[in-house]
This record gives sequence, C-alpha cells and structure tokens, in this order.
Amino acid sequence: MEQQAVEVQVTKVQAIREQAMKDRIIVPLDVPGEQAAIALIDALPQVTFWKVGLELFVSSGPAILTALKERGKRIFLDLKLHDIPNTMAGACRAAGHYGVDLLTVHATAGSKALSAAQAAAEEGALSAGCSAPRVIAVTLLTSISPEALSSELKVLMPVIDYAQQMSVLAKDSGLRGAVCSPQEAKLLKAACGDEFWLICPGVRPSWAQKGDQQRAMTPKEAIAQGADYLVIGRPITQADDPAEAFARICEEMTA
Repeated sequence: MEQQAVEVQVTKVQAIREQAMKDRIIVPLDVPGEQAAIALIDALPQVTFWKVGLELFVSSGPAILTALKERGKRIFLDLKLHDIPNTMAGACRAAGHYGVDLLTVHATAGSKALSAAQAAAEEGALSAGCSAPRVIAVTLLTSISPEALSSELKVLMPVIDYAQQMSVLAKDSGLRGAVCSPQEAKLLKAACGDEFWLICPGVRPSWAQKGDQQRAMTPKEAIAQGADYLVIGRPITQADDPAEAFARICEEMTA
C-alpha cells in the first residue's frame, strides 16, 4: 500500500508539472482568416495561450481577439509595432482596450517610443476596465542570422551582445519583457532579472525541422536557459495530429 501511495503521489506531481509546462507554450494562429483561426482554436482546446500576428489581425481585426476571450484564452498580440513615439503610443493605447496579455514592439524604436508605448497601453487598459498588457520588446528576429546582422544590417557586435543591449534598453524604458532567441535567454535573464519575461520563438522539439529559424533550441533546453514562454507553431499546427504533437512536446519538456 505504501508503494502504491508513492506511485500515486509521483503521478500527481507529474501531472502538475505537465500542466505548468502546457501553459507556457504559446501557439501562433498563423492562418489567413478568422474562420480558419477559430477552427484551429477549437481543435486544440488544451492550448491556453494563443498568438495573433499581423496576417490574422489585419484580415480579421479585433473579432479574433473577442473569440479568444470568449473561450477563456490568453492572448499574445504580436504586432511588432515600430514607429515614432506618438504613433506607437496611439497604437498601444488602442491595443490596451482589447484585454490582451502580451503586446510586442520593436526595441529599435528607441527609449522614447518604448516608454510612450508602455504608458499608453496602461492608459488604454484602464479606460476599458481591463488588465494592462505586458508590453515586450523584440530584440532581433530569430530569422536573422549573425551573418545577416553584420552584412545586411551593418551591426558589427555579436548577436548575443546586441540582444542584451536591446533588452536592457527595453527594461530601462519601463517594459517588462522581451522576445529573444532561446540561445540568448540565460544571459538576458541574468542581465534583466526574473521579473523580466523572456518569450522565445525559434523553439523546435527534437523531432521537428528547424524551418526558417536560424537560432533554434528544443523546448526543454529553452526552459533550462531561462525562457518564460515558448512560441511553438509549425511542429504543432502543421502536424498530422496537432493534439498529439502538442501532448508530445509537453511530455518532452517534463521528461
């Protein structure tokens, strides 16, 4: 009986770990329209956190955000805003009305624009009576290789140093997180602290293809490096059985 009780306790602990990991996976709705997005959401009820990017938001508008909220989902509104401070503030103020959880801006917009974005997002949320989104900065797109950073963008510092500089700029400007490659997560967590969330795309399970992600890491490796949330798309959404793929990734993360 004692051995049986131990086995039951181990099973409960494992279930809690899997639940915690499940909620740290953000699945992108990289589909062309609202109908396809809702079909995917309803096909994966176990997914709690969804990312709405430019393509879907431009095609469907805030209707997709309403559909997600009605289903009790968390929302990562990944618009990667990048403009002058006044325009950034206006866009973030409007986004604050939607009750989303995360909202992205480009760190390269500069400190004035980042500070304006954070303040405006809070204003918009307050006027709508909802929680303010956590505004997070994009440090460097994970599709950009070190070679492209130097040869095309003419940034001569190493990728990891550049990502750290952009993250510290974001934190000093009042933002509370950044999007980064999992390969930079450990350094950025040390530089910015545990309260500064790191959202990591470029994450691929060991059995999936890397695609156009140049700086990829497995989910378990990314969490170990300090990632708070993982953005995992095609290995789930383009799998023959998306629900099975999602479950397989959760299992791999807790193994």
